[in-house]
Amino acid sequence: MGFRVGIDIGGTFTDFAFLKGSSVIVHKNLSTPEDRSIGVMNGLEKLSEKEGLSLREFLGNCDAIVHATTVADNTLIEMNGALTGLITTEGFRDEIEYRRGFKEDIWDVRLAPPKQITPRRRRLTVSERVLFNGDVHKPLDEDSVRVACRKLRKQNVTSVAVSLLFSFVNAAHEKRIGEIIAEEMPGASISLSHQVLPRGPEFDRTSTTVVNAYIAPPVTAYIERLATRLRENGYARQLLVMQANGGVMTKEYIDGAPIRVLASGPVGGVVGSAHVGSAKGHPNLLCVDLGGTSYDMSLVINGSAPAEAGWNMHHRYLIGVPMVKVETLGAGGGSICHVKGGALHVGPASAGSVPGPICYGKGGTQPTITDALVMLGILSTEAGFAGGSFSLKRDRVEEAFAKIGAQMGYSAEDAAFDCWRVVNANMSQGVRRTTASQGGVDSKNLVMLAYGGNGPAFAAIQADDLGISRVLVPKASPSFSALGTLVANPSIDEERSYVAKANALDTARLKALWTELANRAEKYFADASFKPEEIVANYQINLRYAGQNFALTFDLNPNGKLHDLSFIDDTIGERAIALFNERHLAEYNHIREHEQPEVIGVRLASHVVTPSPVVAAGFDTPRVEAKPSKTRRANLGQGFAETPIFFGGDLAPGHEVTGPAIIQEIFTTIVVYPGWHARVDDAGDYELTRH
Repeated sequence: MGFRVGIDIGGTFTDFAFLKGSSVIVHKNLSTPEDRSIGVMNGLEKLSEKEGLSLREFLGNCDAIVHATTVADNTLIEMNGALTGLITTEGFRDEIEYRRGFKEDIWDVRLAPPKQITPRRRRLTVSERVLFNGDVHKPLDEDSVRVACRKLRKQNVTSVAVSLLFSFVNAAHEKRIGEIIAEEMPGASISLSHQVLPRGPEFDRTSTTVVNAYIAPPVTAYIERLATRLRENGYARQLLVMQANGGVMTKEYIDGAPIRVLASGPVGGVVGSAHVGSAKGHPNLLCVDLGGTSYDMSLVINGSAPAEAGWNMHHRYLIGVPMVKVETLGAGGGSICHVKGGALHVGPASAGSVPGPICYGKGGTQPTITDALVMLGILSTEAGFAGGSFSLKRDRVEEAFAKIGAQMGYSAEDAAFDCWRVVNANMSQGVRRTTASQGGVDSKNLVMLAYGGNGPAFAAIQADDLGISRVLVPKASPSFSALGTLVANPSIDEERSYVAKANALDTARLKALWTELANRAEKYFADASFKPEEIVANYQINLRYAGQNFALTFDLNPNGKLHDLSFIDDTIGERAIALFNERHLAEYNHIREHEQPEVIGVRLASHVVTPSPVVAAGFDTPRVEAKPSKTRRANLGQGFAETPIFFGGDLAPGHEVTGPAIIQEIFTTIVVYPGWHARVDDAGDYELTRH
């Protein structure tokens, strides 16, 4: 059996999960912002050294390399994407700016709109018009297209988004515009809305296409650069890339619409959480990922976190492709602590990996949460950090917090403790917003699964705030999002627009649309060396009541075979209505008995089942109270005291640790706060409970 490697690039660290047989080996090294593929190759070289192999031998033995990337997210956060233009139908030049009247905070009259990806001078219109039924009302004026291209070329535009009215019904005009752009603007990246998001509403499609055009050049360039480096060093398989829908797919598939990788890094952790939680008998989870730059929150309910296509706002831009819901907060180990307006603030600015926190000794000058943990004695300056790659230093850390303390009127240690309290409060409030926005889930009924390099350091105290009594910390938690990429299956999730009353469906039209989607799935899975009989197909349909802004999606033929359309018959409308009413009642607690719902689209979510890491569960090993290796002066929320220190390498299944205590793992630190108890289960994972 060959190796499988999962990779997740964060703002501070690049994480690796190496699956060798049934064992998982984790590794972390600092990210390389100047070229993130260098950090990936550095990590692969370290893994190959651990195996006693050359890099070429190691990569030659790899059955799969699966990669989650934050390039798309970083591009939107830093606003350093391609110079982008938009070509749209005459009369719709400013629709992208209206945002359907949406404002993140309706009470803030000073809230500025998001920075424009396509300012008005780069939004141009062409003479054409396609009607809602696909009929051509006004033919495409090709001369107007060429004029628009020349104007964009003069503005040095390198990526063009094209979004025409009702192109998802009849794409002829968009296709022709794409051809003309290729002639007039050689080398420009082209994003056509009927390929990126082939459905209405118009703003959703235009916004998604514009963002795709903005991020496409840096994302495709990065993935191509990484694929080339892997190929040159002996990797002979397809590079698989994590998608926002919770699945993975080939680089070639991602190249068609790079928007699919937006938020793919955090999604890997959610997929891994669902896998681990279900195996351990905890299907309802609050997943929290605290890394070096951000704090990501998500829910797993009944063992899954389904991808939803709709009103997904990311970095203040609407993204209409299917995405697993992950909320992100600017809080992490690198979040900078500062005083503003007489109040203490933490984040959202981060020191990242370069220069990093002050304690990294790499030139950082601003105090961060990692520095606060050093001040509080939670992190050790005596042991190796991040797998022994370097040691933390207290030099200049105390001086930085003394400056904050001077502004606030207390000591450096009190300043560090207050920074700890503030970031804790920020994260707890973020969780409350997340649970409230997702059906009002009560966090008390959830089990917290904490991961990321810093997640276990805060998990139990945060669980206290939220009324949660059980926390899971997987042994692989420092590289858990990377591990999640190995759990994710290759998948394709696409839809096509079709508007009709649910009781008057054209079965021939449904068959044609689903056949088109099945053919695309078969082609791309074949590129990844999968056979049609290996593909599991979920044929889905989108329904709503007339006038509703959002549709409900559900399976008409779950876990079926590709190209098996035998479920389509004259009763399909009745079955769809019954499923819709059942789901609408569950979601909104009412149905409109005298109204016929309408179909607005069909969807095919297909995947192939691939090997996943095996997760063991249970506490069959006899209980043994672990003995601490030493003590350290630390503040775990109740003032400084000599605190027992345990080394994770010394703990085995059955070992128990009673708080207050600190467990030092190779790549993370688990804090067992006062009132909490930790136990190692049969798999070597940690379960923390209140006592």
